[in-house]
Amino acid sequence: MSLKTTAFPVLILLTLTTAFLPRAVAKSTIEPCSNSDTCSSLVGYTLYTDLKVSEVASLFSVDPISLLLTNAVDISYPDVENHILPSNLFLKIPIPCSCVDGIRKSTSVSYKTRPSDTLGSISESVYGGLVSGDQIKEANPNADLSDPSVIGVGTKLSIPLPCTCFNNSDNNLPAVYMSYVVRDVDTLAGIAGRYVTTLSDLMNVNSLGTAEIKAGDILAIPLSACASNFPSYASDYGLVVPNGSYAITASHCVQCSCGPGSRNLYCMPASLAVSCSSMQCRNSNLMLGNFSMQQSSAGCNVTSCSYGGFVNGSIAATLSTSLQPRCPGNQQFPTLIAPPTVVPTSVFAPAPSPFESGGFPTNPGSTIVPSTGASIGLPPANGPAGSASGSSGAYSLKNQFSSLPIVFVLGLIVRFVLSISS
Repeated sequence: MSLKTTAFPVLILLTLTTAFLPRAVAKSTIEPCSNSDTCSSLVGYTLYTDLKVSEVASLFSVDPISLLLTNAVDISYPDVENHILPSNLFLKIPIPCSCVDGIRKSTSVSYKTRPSDTLGSISESVYGGLVSGDQIKEANPNADLSDPSVIGVGTKLSIPLPCTCFNNSDNNLPAVYMSYVVRDVDTLAGIAGRYVTTLSDLMNVNSLGTAEIKAGDILAIPLSACASNFPSYASDYGLVVPNGSYAITASHCVQCSCGPGSRNLYCMPASLAVSCSSMQCRNSNLMLGNFSMQQSSAGCNVTSCSYGGFVNGSIAATLSTSLQPRCPGNQQFPTLIAPPTVVPTSVFAPAPSPFESGGFPTNPGSTIVPSTGASIGLPPANGPAGSASGSSGAYSLKNQFSSLPIVFVLGLIVRFVLSISS
């Protein structure tokens, strides 16, 4: 028998053998939960094509202005919602994170299918690997998804997105957690450095036994933040703003920021404010965000008008007076950028790390704002550590069983080769 005739069946058997080889399963951090509360969270998203701001916002069912402010983009530019963002631009997308079926996930996103859409293209391309085709299918039991490659145009799908809350706290400091899809060039140490956290903290948050990660894994990344202390009956209760970002609330009337000079949330009238309730503190001529101070022999008397939440359609403005050892310095606002037209060189650059000192505002130089390390083994403070879906332990068990058919098939190949060569 010729070598060519012998090699052909061997090649077929070798090809079939690869079907039994173990495949890597992407890990995703899951936070168990048992209550019905909702928290502020983020997903990291890379644009798969050029898209308008309003189109990106529609993909994630978020307010376009909130999307821009989360990324510190100046909204004073004309027709900014129709600005075209470049492909491969990385954005932080604000999403609400709820407790559904005992785990944290965001269920507020819906998507209407277009021609040529498949479950694979929706999950991997449109939503950048944040969700799998199987997860979309499971979340839409009433949709006709029997053939994942053929979906009726205009089918409305619920898109479950990964998110975590961990009480919006990390090591006893305010934090917002961002779900991040690992790229093939990423390392855990590199991600930690990029987002100003520690390797051990990332491992604890994501329940990782080692620092090994792979493309497609979804990590929960804690971002330092400024937290509000609004009453529980306020509609914006629990507002947390990532460092270096802005947020808009109270029906676009109030804009809050978390500057690099403080961990304290600072709120003031928004530049978009048109028809809003009074923002003046009672028994005072101070408006929301204003303050006065007077030096005395005992220290510095500071009177400020602060935002206290959006209650029953009205803006709560609270007047407070305190005696401080010295008059506070200026508070720095997050740096604003023009709506991007090209992908920056440092696409994933983190916001500046916040300092502990407080302060009061100075003009950020834009019309957008009116010029008026954890130890290993410890979970995030005040919150449970996440569990890694498809973790290394489960994967090693899979490897043990998957090796059995490989040995069996290889034995058949050896016997076949010996029989035809003799």
